[in-house]
Amino acid sequence: MPGKNAYRFDYIDAAAESELQRIFQQQRAHRGVLKASAAAERCRRLQRLRDVLTANALEIDQALFEDLRKPRMGNQHFELLSVLEEIDLALAELEQWMADEPVTVSTRHAGAKACVRYEPKGVCLLFGAWNFPFALTLAPLVPIIAAGNCAIVKPNELQPATSRLIARLLSQTFDEQEVVVVEGGVALAETLLRLPVDHVFFTGSPAVGKRVMRAASEHLTSVTLELGGKCPVIVDETADLQDLAIKVVGARFFNAGQLCLSADHVWLPQSQRAAFVEILGDIIHHGFYPDGQLDTARLARIVDARNVARLQAFVDDAVRLGACVVVGGQVEAEELTIHPTVLIDVPLHARLMQEEIFGPILPVMTYESLDEVFDHIDATGKPLAVYVFSQRPAFVEQVLLNTSSGGVTVNDVMRHYQEIRLPFGGVNQSGMGRYKGRYGFQELSNARSVFISA
Repeated sequence: MPGKNAYRFDYIDAAAESELQRIFQQQRAHRGVLKASAAAERCRRLQRLRDVLTANALEIDQALFEDLRKPRMGNQHFELLSVLEEIDLALAELEQWMADEPVTVSTRHAGAKACVRYEPKGVCLLFGAWNFPFALTLAPLVPIIAAGNCAIVKPNELQPATSRLIARLLSQTFDEQEVVVVEGGVALAETLLRLPVDHVFFTGSPAVGKRVMRAASEHLTSVTLELGGKCPVIVDETADLQDLAIKVVGARFFNAGQLCLSADHVWLPQSQRAAFVEILGDIIHHGFYPDGQLDTARLARIVDARNVARLQAFVDDAVRLGACVVVGGQVEAEELTIHPTVLIDVPLHARLMQEEIFGPILPVMTYESLDEVFDHIDATGKPLAVYVFSQRPAFVEQVLLNTSSGGVTVNDVMRHYQEIRLPFGGVNQSGMGRYKGRYGFQELSNARSVFISA
C-alpha cells in the first residue's frame, strides 16, 4: 500500500472485497459532508491538487515517457497542462457554477419561486484510460471534486509508471474518505463495478463501455462514457491542401494515433488525392525521418504487442483486398513501433474502414458524391468528432446537416476539444455525457428542481 489512501489489488479474494467495501462505505458515509461544503472549501482542495501536480511536473513527464515514450516536455507537457487548465477554470468560476439558478415560473404559479440547485451525485467511480493515462484520469477528477463528490479512482493498469505516480500524488493530497486510489487489473475493475456507487466515469473503447453500462444498470447508476469512433476528415476543392496535410499529420500521428479524437481517415475529391498524398509524404518524411531514419523520440510507441498485431492485421487485410501502401508500412514489433503509414484504394468493407484504427495508419479515401461519405459515416456509427475543411459555408452546413457527432471542428482538428468552454463528449456509439468546465460540473451534479409555493 503506497499511501494511506492508495491501495493495490493484484488479485481479488474475500479480503480484497472486504477492503473495497470498507473504502466504499467510508466514502458513502462522508458524502453528506462534501455535499455541504462551500465553494471556498472545494477550491482549497483543487488548489492543493494543483500545487502537488506542478511540484511533480518532471516526475509526471518521466512516467509518461516510460509508459508510452511520450516526448519529455517538463512542466509544459500537454497532459499536465490540460489538467491545470481544468483546475484554473474551476477555481475562477466554481462559486458561480454552484449558485442556485433562478427559474421564472409560469403564470399559473404566479407568486411562487423556483430554482435549479446543483448537488453532488455522491460516490463516483473513475476509470482512467491508457492512451492519456495522466490527463484522462486527473482531468475528470477535477469536476468530480468541484461538484462536491467523493471519488474512487482506478488508473489504467497498462501504464504502470503513471498509475503508481497518480496513486502517490493523490494519496499526498486527499483524505481517504474524499479521494482514494485503487490499482489493479480487470478483476479489480469488475469488482468495483459491482459496488452501488452513485456515478461511473469511464474513458475507453466502446466494447468495454458497453460492459461498464451493463454493470451500472444493476444499480441504476448514472454513467459518463467517453468512447471513440471513426472520426472522418471531409474535404472539398476549396481546401488548402498544405494546411490540411499539416493538420491531419498532427491529428493522425500524435501519440502514434492512439487518440479517440484522431483523424481516422480522410475523404476528398479524386482530383485532389495525388497532390495531397505527395504533400503528406513530404511532411511525414521531414517530421519523423530527419536523418533518413525514424526518430522514435517523435513517435510514441504502441501500447502493447496485441495492439501492434491488431494494427498490422488491419493493413494486411486492406492490402489483400486491393489497397496500396503509399507511405510507411514498416513495423518494428519488438520496439512496439509502427511507422507513420498512409494507404489509398482501401475498400469500404476492409477492417480499416469498419473499425476504429487507433494507431498511426491513415486511409485516404475519395468520393464523387458526398452521399457516399454520409452513408459510410451512418453505417459505422456516430463518431466522436467530424473535421470539415472547406471555404464554402454551404459545404460545411451540408456536412453538419447530414452527419451527427460529439463535436465538429471546421478547417482544423480537435479545436472543439481544446476550447475548455465547450462541452466535450460523444453520442451513442462514441459515448454519452459531457464534461470540461461548467459542463463537467453539471455532468457530475444532480440538477435538483426546487419549487417554493406562494
